[in-house]
Amino acid sequence: MFENFSEMMLELFATSLWETIVMVGISGVVGGLIGIPLGVFLRLTDRGGVLENSPLNKTVGWLVNAVRSTPFIILLVAIIPFTRLITGSSIGTAAAVVPLTLAAAPFIARLVETALREVDNGLVEAAQSMGATTSQIVWKVLLPEALPGIVAGLTISFVSLTGYSAMAGAIGGGGLGDLGIRYGYQRFLPDVMLAVVVILIFFVQAIQSVGDWAVRRLSHR
Repeated sequence: MFENFSEMMLELFATSLWETIVMVGISGVVGGLIGIPLGVFLRLTDRGGVLENSPLNKTVGWLVNAVRSTPFIILLVAIIPFTRLITGSSIGTAAAVVPLTLAAAPFIARLVETALREVDNGLVEAAQSMGATTSQIVWKVLLPEALPGIVAGLTISFVSLTGYSAMAGAIGGGGLGDLGIRYGYQRFLPDVMLAVVVILIFFVQAIQSVGDWAVRRLSHR
């Protein structure tokens, strides 16, 4: 069973794991930098929000839902011209980061919006009665109170991105998914495919464990 795991194959596994970490890490961070402000905006402009604006909220919400409802494999192909414009190529790890980020941002935005909805509205009203500005309400009331929920949402997002990064291997995106398709599927090496699956399971478990630990720490502040 282990005859296929030569030194070269082990190096490929190490390289592919690193590519997966890079893809998930960069797209998760950039997606968070876009998605968190977007989620805050959706909450502020929602009915009963500090900056209530129903038409704008519905328009942005529709755009967010449009990207979220697009299957990732279709999104990968649909934005190839945009990906090539940004990275100069449509294949490879750098190219895979672009669609991964676009998929992550609206997903994170909705999770952040949901976490912010859980904040007691009485706290916001109390801050407003004391003359707090919108930015003060966001930074000193909404985000601190919703932080455990936001971190839990980001954990879910990173786990989902791991699955998406494996799908990116279908169009030469690199990473463990690409390794599994090229060697496990196309070259009929089931032991390589099994090893890829096992590594991904441990990788996801590590992300979930770190996320759960962070949520517990933040919940007991």
